[in-house]
Amino acid sequence: MLALGVAGQGSACVFMYGLPFLLPTFQSEQGLSLAQAGVVVGAPSAGMLFTLIAWGWIADRYGERLVMTVGLGLATVLLVPAAFSTGPGALAALLGVAGAAGAATNVASGRVVLGWFPKERRGVAMGWRQCSQPLGVAVAGVVSPLAVHIGGVRSALLAMAAICLVMTLCAGFLIVDPPRPAAVPRSAGTPGGRPGKASPYGNPALWRVHAASMLLVVPQFATAAFALTYLVSERNWPVATASGLITAAQFAGAGGRLLCGRWSDRVGSRVRPMRQLALINAAAMTCLAAAVHAQATRLGGVVAPALLIAALVISMSGNGLAFTAVSELAGSSWAGRAMGVQNTVQNLVAAGTPPALGALITHAGFGTAFALAGVIALAASAATPADRGSAVDAGETLTRPGAPRAGS
Repeated sequence: MLALGVAGQGSACVFMYGLPFLLPTFQSEQGLSLAQAGVVVGAPSAGMLFTLIAWGWIADRYGERLVMTVGLGLATVLLVPAAFSTGPGALAALLGVAGAAGAATNVASGRVVLGWFPKERRGVAMGWRQCSQPLGVAVAGVVSPLAVHIGGVRSALLAMAAICLVMTLCAGFLIVDPPRPAAVPRSAGTPGGRPGKASPYGNPALWRVHAASMLLVVPQFATAAFALTYLVSERNWPVATASGLITAAQFAGAGGRLLCGRWSDRVGSRVRPMRQLALINAAAMTCLAAAVHAQATRLGGVVAPALLIAALVISMSGNGLAFTAVSELAGSSWAGRAMGVQNTVQNLVAAGTPPALGALITHAGFGTAFALAGVIALAASAATPADRGSAVDAGETLTRPGAPRAGS
């Protein structure tokens, strides 16, 4: 189930986050301006914002296999006409709706992984699931150039559709929904007379995890969005060298997610490592800002690029902790919707961070932007709740008591 969850999420990430590899081809083949190509590339991410919570509700109510199969199937169907579209408006619209469909994997894959693993192994399992995005982008980086060489953008989009189709079949035939908890009567607080669990959003800890996660998006995108620009424009690195280093940092960040998951399993808490990692993140960003301000000196010029890569890896590493904490605080009946909310708020901040920091960098420089990101990481540490807020720490599990567990 872990492999299927990672593969399902990764297959959607191939087209949702792998389209930037096609950006130059969009411009040369279809005559799009950089702005038009940017809209096309960002369309899937924009589309998914409208459906994450809805997919979470469906997964909570009807199961993960159905959601992942339908979502990937719809994405497959939409990518085919997108491959044959000729105008940027139609292409962006089709890719946006495909992103809205593919968002199903964000919540369903998380529920599959979390539902089949016990608390003491859930951190590592979720860490693997969070590696699906860099793995999906890596697949896009390999497949897209080959497909473009064969038949341009059309071949690349059809290749992405084929990947989604394979995973649609795998999800439909191989995924087994985790056991559901026993239903509770309406008197427990569930609206509409349907069995289930009362909303967990009366617990302030859940809101605080959402808030801390939103804040931590800023240092992550401050480094991810501007690392290449800083190394090329400020340090005069060759583009190929800078790109290779940043790509390696992505895989290092994926490894960091696994280590953080293991850390959380060992200490029996998601929020404690999350809070401590936010402090480390703040320290790294502050040191980076100081090195950038001192880059005119020999020491600053040597240290700043190393600190930039370190800050990028650190800022990526704790992503799985927040998702695991959110799902555990929400409980099985609400995990899908809570992860949908988590994805939505993070993507909203991710969309606004690059333009806001870009304007700040233009007027005040990279050092000021990195320093601000460090302050925000410090605020995220303060926003992270104490351990006592965790529903799982209080004894709640995500699966039926006595239900079998599987690590496959």
